[in-house]
Formats: sequence, structure tokens, C-alpha cells
Amino acid sequence: MKGILVESDEEAIYPYKVEYECDGENKVMSGFFILLKLDHNYEKVKAHERTLSKPKEDRLKLMRETRANLEPIELLYMDEKDEIMKKIDSALGEPIIDVLGYDGFRHKLWKISDGEIIEFVKDKEILYIADGHHRYQTAINYAEEVGAGEENPENYIMVVLANMFDEGLTILPTHRMIRMDIDINELMEKCKEYFDVERVELERELSPVEIGKRLSEMIKTDKEHKFAVYHRDGTYILTLKDESVMDELAPDRSKAWRTLDVSILHKIVIEKLMGITDKNLEDHVKYTRDTKEAIEVVNGGKFDMSFILNPTKIEEIKEIASAGEHMPQKSTYFLPKLLSGLVMRKFH
Repeated sequence: MKGILVESDEEAIYPYKVEYECDGENKVMSGFFILLKLDHNYEKVKAHERTLSKPKEDRLKLMRETRANLEPIELLYMDEKDEIMKKIDSALGEPIIDVLGYDGFRHKLWKISDGEIIEFVKDKEILYIADGHHRYQTAINYAEEVGAGEENPENYIMVVLANMFDEGLTILPTHRMIRMDIDINELMEKCKEYFDVERVELERELSPVEIGKRLSEMIKTDKEHKFAVYHRDGTYILTLKDESVMDELAPDRSKAWRTLDVSILHKIVIEKLMGITDKNLEDHVKYTRDTKEAIEVVNGGKFDMSFILNPTKIEEIKEIASAGEHMPQKSTYFLPKLLSGLVMRKFH
């Protein structure tokens, strides 16, 4: 069993690629492991998601006991010409690890200790957290708890940096499943004030997978704001008539936030028309990334209706984070997820 955990004694970066399939398309995400100094004030590291207390407490306990980073968080940098990964790729030989993960994805890892390449990848001023908001804030909390100075090991965190423009990155939509006894015809009549409402007739023999695919195709759009509504008494497509209504409903938010699909759905339909607020949100709304599940729970009577959404665009995440705002909960889900335990880092 020797050689399972190998400790490195030299400065290096670890290029990392994940090969996976999504919606029938083969993709490869490229990035690299690196040690990053914590930005306590989020001036150069931008967050788009609000963190919750309970997950941070659990992660802080783990960090106290292990005094290590057991898995990376994922941050995105901007490199439209992809110069960094081209430079790294030119130096790659055989991977030191090539493994099929528990997720069914193929994970490959290399090691580069070339000082010129290490210096080349360091110069990125603004980074955006893709996945790992709670772990990043936990690392800050731990560094402050132990009184870590600027250059102390506790004031650094292990991350994977990936190019925001990498076509191998996938953002999945997060659909809303609603538990509320409501007359769908009345709700759709109310929706007509703000949306063009189209009733969709689905063939009875369609499976949940086929229904999910059909609705996802019907709402695909580059410019409009569209959602599908799946209810046991009818299926509808909602298309927003005028974005300016959000100026009234969320005047304290930026234009970028007001024009997010999830913001429009929550502010207009879920809050204003259905009366579900932050106080009772957890009682009525659950989330899934699987359109099949969103359809099945309605068919099986576990939920009354589901809203099928489009994925958030990477440009929208950048705008929200750059403005110092947070997106609504469950707005983004990045694929592929980074493999835990592939590279770990001890503080001392």
C-alpha cells in the first residue's frame, strides 16, 4: 500500500483535466492546482453566492482538526486567448494520475515544477469563485482565528484555477419544485400581466425524460427570459414582456441582478403572485438540477408544480460578482465537480 500518499518537496503547479459527458456531448475542462493567498476583503477574489452559517461551522471544525486543505475550491480567471493553458499544455507529458472518478468522469493530473511556467501563471489580478464559497470563507475565518500573518501557511488556500472562457466548463440550471395547493389557471391569468403565457399540449405517452428535454428546448433563448411551468393540470411557457417591471420590484439591485432569470422568477411569480417569501421559502420550494426529477415529482404528487429554467450565463455571474452582489440561492451549478483527495495540502 506504499505510495498512495506521496508528499512533494518542491514548488510546483498541478495541471488538471476532467473528461466528461454532458447531454451527449464530450467535454474536457482544463485547470491547474495552485496555492493562493486569501483575500479577506474580497477585493481581487469575487464571490457571487451568499454563504450560510451551518456549512461554514462544519467546515471550520474539519479544518481545525486536519489543519489541511483536503479538496480544492474552483476559481475562474479571464483569458480570452487561452494563453495560460496553451503554455501549460505545451509542457505536459504523461499524467502522474489518470483515474476514473466516482462521478464517472476521467480525472488526469500532471506536475510542473518549471519556474518560468509557475511565474507565468501567477499574474491574474481578478478571480471569480465558481465553486467553494463556504470553504473560501471558512479558510478566512480559520486564518483570523489562529492569527495568521500575511505569509503564514494558514493565510493561503489550495485552489484550482480555470479559464472563464473554457468551453469545457458547464453551468447547469437549477429548477424549482413547488409544494403549494394552487389553481394553475388562476395563477396563469395573473402571470399574463407580466408574461406572454403559452399553453403547451404534451403527448400522453411522453416519458419524464422526454418531457424535460422538450420543455428545455422550448425555453432556450439568448435574449428573452423564458420559463416552463409543469403542473398536473397543465403545462405553460412564460416569456417576460418587459424587463422594466423588475426596476420597481427590486430597485436596490443592479441591472445585472434584475435581469437574471432566477431573480425574475422569484420576484414576480414566486414572491409577488404566489406569496412565497424568504420566511416560508423552505416550506414551499425545493431544488433539482435534473429535469426528469422535476417532472416525476409532479406526476407522483410529491410536488404540485415545477419551474424549468435555463442555465445562468457565465457573463451574468461575472457581472454580479464584479458588482459585489450575490445571486439568489441555487442559481449556479458548475460541472465538472473537482475530485476530492486528488491533491491535498498540509499547513505545516
